Amino acid sequence: MSAFAYRGGVLCADEVPLEDLARRFGTPCYVYSASAIERAYREFAAAPSGRRALVCYSVKANSNLAVLALLARLGAGFDVVSGGELLRVAAAGGELAKTVFSGVGKSEAEIALALERGIGCLNLESAAELERVARIARRLGRRAPIAFRVNPDVDARTHPYISTGLRESKFGVPHAEAERLYAEAAAMPEIAVRGIGCHIGSQLMDSAPYAAAAERLVALADRIEARGIALGHVDFGGGIGIRYADAQPQPAAAFVDAALRALGARDKLLIFDPGRSIVGNAGVLLTRVEHVKRAEARNFIVVDAGMNDLIRPALYGAWHDVRPVRQAESAAGGAVYDVVGPVCESGDFLARDRALAAREGDLLAVMSAGAYGMVMSSNYNSRPRAAEVLVSGAQAWLVRRRETPEDLFAAESIPG
Repeated sequence: MSAFAYRGGVLCADEVPLEDLARRFGTPCYVYSASAIERAYREFAAAPSGRRALVCYSVKANSNLAVLALLARLGAGFDVVSGGELLRVAAAGGELAKTVFSGVGKSEAEIALALERGIGCLNLESAAELERVARIARRLGRRAPIAFRVNPDVDARTHPYISTGLRESKFGVPHAEAERLYAEAAAMPEIAVRGIGCHIGSQLMDSAPYAAAAERLVALADRIEARGIALGHVDFGGGIGIRYADAQPQPAAAFVDAALRALGARDKLLIFDPGRSIVGNAGVLLTRVEHVKRAEARNFIVVDAGMNDLIRPALYGAWHDVRPVRQAESAAGGAVYDVVGPVCESGDFLARDRALAAREGDLLAVMSAGAYGMVMSSNYNSRPRAAEVLVSGAQAWLVRRRETPEDLFAAESIPG
């Protein structure tokens, strides 16, 4: 069931017409459905079928406080990759004891913050990071809970920019070095070994690579435990894809089942780190048409949202469905257009070669924009970032106000 459907010819978020939201909050504007987020989370949380499991939502996908607070109330843990994300989780009421801290470049300040705030686990990605964590834990008089993110050298069959499990990736420790690193960590009095994990990439459509990585990870965990090093959890990562175009990703349960098969009867806490699969299809980017421009080589619909608002198409060549908010505006006979923004870059586009009938002032919805949308936005061309709105049933709340031009230079100063 989609949270975004036409009612009386008008595209709605739950029960709220998107054109009403445009009138109230302006455009461009991100709109999220609380019910869609809740459904996706509950589907994932129910999939382990009674096994001990923790769903750690990947904050990088969408870090709005209202989204995090909703997931915290549902019982989610969190996966963070910066001190800023950690503080967001805390501000939203999330439990840091149920939070894992990933990422290849944690600063000393971020590690200290995590230890002082009672982080559930630091996912380490190098021998150098192990030494740094031990040094900081010793200084603070604490034991640091850790796991290593192991690179299983499994091809995720996804875009090269979001494939993270191959041996040439910057992420994780090499599979062949993991046993030695665990032995070193277990010998350090400042370190408390908690588990093991991996993550092979994002936008996975097929569970087969995920299953292969899970099997390698569990086999490695068995060898580590044979050395007398107990592992309380196995973190199978996230990366489960969503439907953007015609592709049909396998459901979350297929990925969870793959992890369960790999783990077998072993009594371990399973951790999963989904992000996109929780929020991706729960959001749209609402934008208004500024001009319709017909040219000799191509036709363009120029809208008020640009690559600074949603960079995925320019960065990855990502495909997003674009729908008119008023259904009649998609009537047969529409020409083929590129949907482009106002940013002064030739790569500033949201969609290419779309059959649309649109005119100045019409509203369009860029679908499947709940993940890696607002979180990757910028102020390029000194463009204020969009507003964010959360909808539940017939109610709508502004959960991030639109920036003003003055906000953009408020932190700057002119010498003298």
